Amino acid sequence: MQISVFSVLGPIMIGPSSSHTAGAARLARIAAQIAARPFSRVSFGLHGSFARTYRGHGTDKALVAGALGLREDDERLAQSFCLAAERGLAYGFYEIALEGVHENTVKIEFDHEDGKSVMIGSSIGGGQIVITEVDGFSLDYHGDTAALLLTQRDRKGVISRVTGILAAHDINIGVMKVSRKAKGDLAYCMLEVDAPVGDEVVAKIGACPDVLRVRAIRPT
Repeated sequence: MQISVFSVLGPIMIGPSSSHTAGAARLARIAAQIAARPFSRVSFGLHGSFARTYRGHGTDKALVAGALGLREDDERLAQSFCLAAERGLAYGFYEIALEGVHENTVKIEFDHEDGKSVMIGSSIGGGQIVITEVDGFSLDYHGDTAALLLTQRDRKGVISRVTGILAAHDINIGVMKVSRKAKGDLAYCMLEVDAPVGDEVVAKIGACPDVLRVRAIRPT
């Protein structure tokens, strides 16, 4: 059995908890990348252990820090509320009961000028995370690899055009998952790739017929 040293020792972080602090910061940071546009407010619905212990473990400060783009090892994490005030970012916390999710789960809502982005994700231990839902679409993204996230119309040929562009730029796809609300309705596609996707490629994919939105995630 192979066990990563990071699973035993945990990540380099600002504590006290790899799950409730470091994982929370990373989760919100990746979620903000997925939102991929400015937001004026972020709300956190805390489930399970997050809801019971978030003040004592600094989960609230970590989530706000992540939304601001701070890494889990950033010494400014404890000052995230002050940093949010300086940047004009409003935030709030509330308790929520979700079905069939990990104990350390949060529902994150970003308020944009043109609407909301809503995500559900969990901190699953040792600083590791998984995002399980984006805007009502099922997902399984751990934030360890570069990825493309597409909102598209459920039409024949969309995926073929997108994968063709990636192949033309020598970008290999490791994992692909497509979720749709109904046949012919909106669909959501996640492609985990072996190398970060540049802005030029993102622009080409965004120009494809029936692709409504594309986001490149470049985890660091």
